Amino acid sequence: MAVFTRQPRTTDDAPDTAPDAAADTPEHDAPTGRLARWRAAHPTAVRVVRHVATAISAVLVLCALLLPNTLHTVTPAKFLRLPVEAIIGAAVLLVLPRRPRLVTAVLAGLGLATLTALNVLDMGFYEYLGRGFNLVLDWGLLDDAQAYMEDAMGGAGATALAVGALLLVVLVFAVMTLATVRLSNVLARHRTVAVRATLAAAVVWTLASALGLQVGSLPLATDHASVLAQVQARRVQATLRDEAAFEREARSDIFGATPGEQLVPDLRGKDVIFAFIESYGRSALEDPRIAPGVRRTLDSGTESLTEAGFASKSGWLTSATYGGSSWLGHSTFLSGLWIDSQQRYRTVTSGDHLTLTKAFQKTGDWQTVGVMPGVQKGWPEARFYGLDNVYDAYELGYKGPKFSWSTMPDQYALEAFQRLQHGKKRDKPLMAEIILTSSHQPWSPLPRMVDWEDLGDGSLFGPIQQAGTKPSDIIADGDRSKEEYGKSVQYSVTSLTQWLERYGTKDTVLVFLGDHQPIARVSGHRASRDVPVSIVAKDPEVLDRIAGWGWTDGLRPAQDAPVWKMSDFRDRFLTAYGSTPSRKTD
Repeated sequence: MAVFTRQPRTTDDAPDTAPDAAADTPEHDAPTGRLARWRAAHPTAVRVVRHVATAISAVLVLCALLLPNTLHTVTPAKFLRLPVEAIIGAAVLLVLPRRPRLVTAVLAGLGLATLTALNVLDMGFYEYLGRGFNLVLDWGLLDDAQAYMEDAMGGAGATALAVGALLLVVLVFAVMTLATVRLSNVLARHRTVAVRATLAAAVVWTLASALGLQVGSLPLATDHASVLAQVQARRVQATLRDEAAFEREARSDIFGATPGEQLVPDLRGKDVIFAFIESYGRSALEDPRIAPGVRRTLDSGTESLTEAGFASKSGWLTSATYGGSSWLGHSTFLSGLWIDSQQRYRTVTSGDHLTLTKAFQKTGDWQTVGVMPGVQKGWPEARFYGLDNVYDAYELGYKGPKFSWSTMPDQYALEAFQRLQHGKKRDKPLMAEIILTSSHQPWSPLPRMVDWEDLGDGSLFGPIQQAGTKPSDIIADGDRSKEEYGKSVQYSVTSLTQWLERYGTKDTVLVFLGDHQPIARVSGHRASRDVPVSIVAKDPEVLDRIAGWGWTDGLRPAQDAPVWKMSDFRDRFLTAYGSTPSRKTD
């Protein structure tokens, strides 16, 4: 007769003893404390709480797997799909022994929390910069975001927001990890049901994928989280590959070996000014809510300048940046290289690539200056740009209030340029790079034009700033952001054209352009990266040199005017004004 003996259970067959599972076993429900006694007295409530905790855990995991990385695509339908990662994750957890299962659950929770954080960063970057977050390059921009919030909300508000964001990140990592551990314990306790449910979900996913079943306009079966993880990985790979390739590109320069006497000979004796208007993009001229006022300002400026003896031509440039990171647009325009990342910017500014501004310095025939009201700390890039003197926010004599991010109104910055440089007697003509900042977001409060004779040290802007709108009111309202953005561009353009009409001479040549489009909330999520560019001069020969460019007469480029990459402008400009190419290579 066969003898049957009871064999001890193996580790894999033993009941789950993880904290979550242990809490569900009778011995751990013993009334050893007030909470334990309450549990013993209210078993139904305990079961409800456990079921709710499990449901919340499942919802958190599914939301993390299905969360989009752009704000405008967050819709209910996005969260009604079946993620393959959940099915694979459940299958893996079901076959693992207890300890490896718990380790895997913790790692999965941390991974989902990381993906959630990256998706939220992507949302912010797409909303403001028109691109996703770069894991390699963009951490430094978070400091700029903090500084921007300080200007928009005040120091206390920005600090509270930063602390709140940090606590939220910690909470997401903690809660997501607890959620995956809890779900792994539930799967282990109900193995048979979990196996059947996982197999059924796998069959449904396969059929839905094969048949193309949809929820709204979205596929029911999705591998969304895997795709987003691959996107992040490809960004990192592309960034690492780009560094070496761009270094080689930056060392090769068609005008790099051109002698100074052969650079821009047709502009000798002219005062040449390159002015950037912050966030002055194509949307300012074409968006129905913004364009009417901006167009009137440009047309009025054209008429006034024409009466003063100036002529102008305008076209379009496609900027290397969008919504922010203005220095990438400046460096692209002046270097003739496509500078669309902080890595490329660091590479090019640490070298000796010839910039458009440095070309004037190299001739020895111009005095070169920079007017940088937005610069509030050391700026070593002055050497790269070939600027003999730089006037930053502290050297322009301004005693008035800031207007959010903008340290001073554009009208004042231009008057300071006139007082400190342009209006003085000089042995050489002037080449100036001027950065105008009044049209920088959040476009609140805004300055207004005052009599040029009354500008003084800028103190008169105090009451204007105090009477202006609050940044917090504008940031939260998309329609008002558009309206105030349009007003800011009108102000900047008016300041520049009035300055030129007031102080320009027969030898003044003004090139002005936008550095990038405004943020997506203003320009739209599918907006181009185009910005207007204009050249203004009294001497007809200056514009005759660019007659073949096909640009529109006046300050407002036609909708179908030529569109060039911003990096193409340097070579076209140098060529148009008589420069002789002489390539510099390794």
